[in-house]
Amino acid sequence: MSPLQPYRNHERRPTHPLDKPLLDKAGSLLYAAAMTIIDVDRRRAMAAGFCAIALWGALAALSVTAGPVPPFQMVAMTFAVGAAIGIVRARARGVGWLGLLSWPPRVWLLGVGGLFGYHALYFAALQLAPPAEANLVNYLWPLLIVLLSAPLAGERLGWPHLLGALLGFAGVALLAFGRGVGFTGTYALGYALALGCAFTWSLYSVLSRRFGETPTDAIAAFCAASALLSLVCHLLFERTVWPASTTAWLAVLALGLGPAGTAFYLWDHAVKRGDIRALGALSYATPILSTALLIVCGLAEPTGTLLIAAALVTVGAALASRELWSPTGRR
Repeated sequence: MSPLQPYRNHERRPTHPLDKPLLDKAGSLLYAAAMTIIDVDRRRAMAAGFCAIALWGALAALSVTAGPVPPFQMVAMTFAVGAAIGIVRARARGVGWLGLLSWPPRVWLLGVGGLFGYHALYFAALQLAPPAEANLVNYLWPLLIVLLSAPLAGERLGWPHLLGALLGFAGVALLAFGRGVGFTGTYALGYALALGCAFTWSLYSVLSRRFGETPTDAIAAFCAASALLSLVCHLLFERTVWPASTTAWLAVLALGLGPAGTAFYLWDHAVKRGDIRALGALSYATPILSTALLIVCGLAEPTGTLLIAAALVTVGAALASRELWSPTGRR
């Protein structure tokens, strides 16, 4: 049996008496129990995914608090903390060092390419295009997750998933344009790199579902490798700038424990076990939560546009995930 098989479309429940499987009473009870376990597992995975999204919402506020640390240096520091989380967790469960490293080459390529590749492209995009515009292009990744889930993960796309993802992107676009975003051909290369970010993270998220048998412990190895690669890039292209205060150091530690650490482990579990179509739409909550937290921390001004954008994202997420919470459990 494929590791993805329990999460594909054949798990749908019968909704008509003629659709019921020809099982005896005991078989029917076992079938119902199996479907209940799958539903619970999916909902737990979706909760993990939302926790990852919430942690990423704190990324901007923590980054501002950490101060002007060069980007690759920041990634090297925070990913090292993120790797330590997974190593401690795995070692406490009796996993040996070899068990943390012995992954097939294609798993290494997907993991390191997703984590390091995304951040390398993102920082390059920010150097070659205005940050607001680059971020908006980058935030095509949740929509791409929804669109790619059909050809790459075997999911069935319905109008609620597509409309939900489009509403989410509309909310993010509204938030961006409300702050004066404008595109010009001068920054075409930067926009192309930002689009590369979107495809990199969406492909990493969707293709991870194909490796459902790979345990989340692998994220520790990917974080460690990404930290080493980032350190090399830092030494080649940047000047070292250490955090200037205790508060800044604590912010760096919090980044490693949260958005650049625990969030990756939660997201891995979510994309492998949850409804990836709904996760794509839910991901548009990240910039909304991020902006809201900046406002709460006094680092940004509140606007009416944020409320409208939040409403669009909320409606989109509700539409995309309605099957997950429906009483019939139809997919």
